[in-house]
Amino acid sequence: MKKNYIKIGLLLLMTTAYAQDKHTKKADEFFGSYQYVNAIGEYLKLAGDGKTSPYVAKQLADSYYNINNMDEASKWYAQAVVSKTDAETHYNYAQVLKTLGKYQEANVQMDAFAALLPNDARAKEHKSNPDYIPSLSNRSKMFDIATTNIKAKGSNDFGAVLSNDNTLYFASTRNASKKKDKWANQPYLDVFQSARQADGTLSEPVQVKELNTAFHDGPVTISHDGNTLFFARDRHSEGQYEKDKKTHVKVGQQGLYKAVKIDGQWSKIEALPFNSSNYSVSNPALSKDGKTLYFASNMPGGFGESDIWKVSVEANGYGTPQNLGDKINTPGKENFPFITEEGILYFASTGKQGFGGLDVFKIDTKTNEPAQNLGKPVNSEKDDFAFSFNNTLNVGYFSSNREGSDAIFSALAICKAEAIAFVTNKKTGEPISGASVSIADAKGNIIAAQTTDVSGKVGYNVECHTEYVFQVTAPNFERAVFPIQKITSGEFVVQAGLTPMEVIITDTEVILNNVYFDFNKSNITTPGAAELDKLVQVMKDNPAMVIFVKSHTDSKGSAAYNLKLSEQRAQATVQYLISKGIGQERISGKGMGSTSPKIACGSNCTEEEHAQNRRSEFIIVKK
Repeated sequence: MKKNYIKIGLLLLMTTAYAQDKHTKKADEFFGSYQYVNAIGEYLKLAGDGKTSPYVAKQLADSYYNINNMDEASKWYAQAVVSKTDAETHYNYAQVLKTLGKYQEANVQMDAFAALLPNDARAKEHKSNPDYIPSLSNRSKMFDIATTNIKAKGSNDFGAVLSNDNTLYFASTRNASKKKDKWANQPYLDVFQSARQADGTLSEPVQVKELNTAFHDGPVTISHDGNTLFFARDRHSEGQYEKDKKTHVKVGQQGLYKAVKIDGQWSKIEALPFNSSNYSVSNPALSKDGKTLYFASNMPGGFGESDIWKVSVEANGYGTPQNLGDKINTPGKENFPFITEEGILYFASTGKQGFGGLDVFKIDTKTNEPAQNLGKPVNSEKDDFAFSFNNTLNVGYFSSNREGSDAIFSALAICKAEAIAFVTNKKTGEPISGASVSIADAKGNIIAAQTTDVSGKVGYNVECHTEYVFQVTAPNFERAVFPIQKITSGEFVVQAGLTPMEVIITDTEVILNNVYFDFNKSNITTPGAAELDKLVQVMKDNPAMVIFVKSHTDSKGSAAYNLKLSEQRAQATVQYLISKGIGQERISGKGMGSTSPKIACGSNCTEEEHAQNRRSEFIIVKK
């Protein structure tokens, strides 16, 4: 069904390769007026004698291609290319083979296409990288996908876009009308809406009646505030069509329309001024600021069968449509644009290298980087198109016929984030190379550790929306901990400035800041370890030095309890120093309990005096 929205005068191109005759006249008339189902019936009558002409084979192949029956299209293209044919037939056959997963056979047809049209952009891309499928298949996936719960048997649904109030708009053939178009003998499209629930499921879709006519309506794009809507519509509804004199079929173009929400209803529907009876404009996409409207069209000045264009939305009307150029558009089909808040343009293309049929691509409109295929699982061997993404609600949708008919799938971005630390001397600003940087979770569990390079840099790939901390150590610097905020995507850079160690060494002891322990515990804490590391460095700088550790408590608990706790802390301190490379013959310790207070205040100690009595002393036994 989406091919109704990408027809571009392709038929004129497809009917010139072989001579027509009186026998094909009726079939050709059906074909020329887009009545492919009827055309197939007539061409099959001509092919029934077992001597199918190349012309009839090609017309059958193109007809099946246009109604998305790739198995039959492949069968007839295979017969058509036996004889000399035009370049586009080879290209279309290659596209069909890709949708069937026959990439090597597709390459043979692309080679033939490139030989006939060597200067075509598609031919140049093929010749520069004919075996691109493995690298494309191995690309890291960008999204997780899932089938939505609104898929209806026998219907075609596509073009889903989610508004900020959690309303999903899309185009569908699930209407109750028995009227069908002549293209593929399918019901006409209507605009539907569904409410997105907290768990991501969608409510039963209902028609947006004020937007629908007896002909094709949709898809839509909606403004950031939800009050303005642009949508595509078959111009039959306003009498804008051309009547084929032979078949009496009314052939109309697609046009774009604007609607405004008033009292909860879409009204003030008006046609955009650049609609035309000579070409189609369709599949709109509105920028966040509402000042630029993107769309697909086969209007003059394009590069191929359909191109992506944009037009400024002004206070008193619209600017002049502008083609987005050959970085996006090709001689093939580009369609279904969508622009994100950050200026990322998503679009579907048959003219760029993909898995088959329509593939979804993205390009940053603010840079000169080339368009990028989204890879699997968004793209498949079938048609994948109409990708949209709501940044506010962090969910996307796209359409695909991978399961038969066109259906809507959800897409959740796989967040890729990196936490980076630049370790420097806090006083001088100079980078510290060889510093140890561990990354830990919010509970302090070490996940990984690396050392910094010459620029003082180290980086870790991390999960998005998760808290982490950097634990940083370096010789002659105080240990430090730096929190890492929850990253939504991209990079989070921490400037990790370390303070140079400053330790007081007297004739009798090494004086550190308090080595803290958790209440009623004897394990070494992170702040305590930072202080003990200073002592480690002092002892390494003075290899003959021997230290005796005295651990003291306050007088709050019983004497026996305090003595036991202080002994545990003294031994924990000794073990920590040994673990850092200090020989056990150079370090010993003893718990003193509350027997040697720094301030003899007895039972009348203030909290500050208690704190001063809780201490560790590092007595120099030998220098």
